Amino acid sequence: MKLLYFAWIRERTGIHEETWPLPDGVTSLRDLVAALAARGPGFAHAFADLKQVRAAVNQETAKLDDPVSEGDEVAFFPPMTGG
Repeated sequence: MKLLYFAWIRERTGIHEETWPLPDGVTSLRDLVAALAARGPGFAHAFADLKQVRAAVNQETAKLDDPVSEGDEVAFFPPMTGG
């Protein structure tokens, strides 16, 4: 799967974009976030407060309980405000 990280999430993980195999047992966005947070301190810090993280799966806004599968593109970004 292709993973994209934006803004302070990118800064904390140290990665802008990567291809990562879907771990066994990961079926939802929530599972994916937990697997990513377990990768190390930068990832744990980036995903520590899920109220401050938004995601899109295949360029569609997604919720934590939405499914993910191999081949998906998942983007993580902070909440946006209008102006």
